[in-house]
Amino acid sequence: MTAAETVAPLSPEEIARRSADAMWATDHASQGLGMEIVSIGPGTATLAMTLTERMCNGFGMGHGGFIFALADSTFAFACNTYDERTVAQHCSVTYLRPGTRGKRLVARAREVSRSGRSGIYDVEVSQDDVVIAQFRGHSRTIGGRITQADESGSGKPADKKS
Repeated sequence: MTAAETVAPLSPEEIARRSADAMWATDHASQGLGMEIVSIGPGTATLAMTLTERMCNGFGMGHGGFIFALADSTFAFACNTYDERTVAQHCSVTYLRPGTRGKRLVARAREVSRSGRSGIYDVEVSQDDVVIAQFRGHSRTIGGRITQADESGSGKPADKKS
């Protein structure tokens, strides 16, 4: 056997990290909002974002749409940690407290259930270690791998060649 033939399979943590890196490379929405990936693991993700003045509503509070966007991106990274292209099927959010301009929000997602092509994930968004929003996302796996994007850079999976 050659050295190439004896390469150990990737651990679940390595698969999660590689999947996140591949997604992040073309996730202009999350990057454009100033989000950062804090941690990634199988079925889990933590992302953070600072609420800027442009993210505040007419009352000077963090606009719910931006809080939702952080939770949704965190959900997306958590449900795509298995190198299988997965999208949102349904999401809901409950706002518990307002977000404050200039504060760093941290969203933590965890897998509740994953079976077949469906998954359920809970995300808590916190500010100063106080939960300000709870989000539940239902995912649907649509086929294809994340880490084998085609060479055009479109993010679509490469064609399978025999």
